[in-house]
Amino acid sequence: MALDIPRIAAICFDVDGTLSDTDELWVHRLERFLIPLRFMLPGKQTLRTARWLVMGLETPGNWGYELLDRLHLDDEAGRLIDAVSRRKNEKAKHLPVIPDVLRTVAALQERYPLAIVSARGEQSTLQFLQQQHLLPSFSAVATALTSPHTKPFPDPIYWAAGQMGVPADRCLMVGDTTVDIRAGKAAGAQTVGVLCGFGSERELRRAGADLILPTTAQLDEILLAVHQS
Repeated sequence: MALDIPRIAAICFDVDGTLSDTDELWVHRLERFLIPLRFMLPGKQTLRTARWLVMGLETPGNWGYELLDRLHLDDEAGRLIDAVSRRKNEKAKHLPVIPDVLRTVAALQERYPLAIVSARGEQSTLQFLQQQHLLPSFSAVATALTSPHTKPFPDPIYWAAGQMGVPADRCLMVGDTTVDIRAGKAAGAQTVGVLCGFGSERELRRAGADLILPTTAQLDEILLAVHQS
């Protein structure tokens, strides 16, 4: 599969594993927990084991959130996540960014309207965008409670497309998990899977990604080369 680049009129980005280097944050947190248990691990490899566990938990976690959505409990879950974030004073924590993504976003916003389409809570999403000075780059920010249903339903992509003034089928959805790809496909959008987050290449291909990149930071090279030629 390949992208129809002239058809793209706007770009929607996931946050975790796509703009924010959240997977590595969780890997290192889990590694600290595993250090006292390293004598039980294969080769005493705490970092490798932590990364394997985080990757393995991503798919069941997505299924769980989709189930909450189908049971109409996603609003309650989103409010709970925001409430917990406020109580833990998450504003004091620095959320890492994928290397070179800031440059990529700056380059792409010169050509396309951009939007965030995330299943995160509103507070943590805005926190990341503000910390990295990215908020002005995005015309719309869809979070867990923006639409009646969140990803993998297409609702937040429809909403973001409306805010940007483009048809949903002329959007490009960029994300690191099958949830992002499925949401984009359901909205009629093209999709790019990135391997800098939780998803594997095999999963993303099976979900129907039109293009798979090692990192989000390569997206501008692909899209802008057409306009520069």
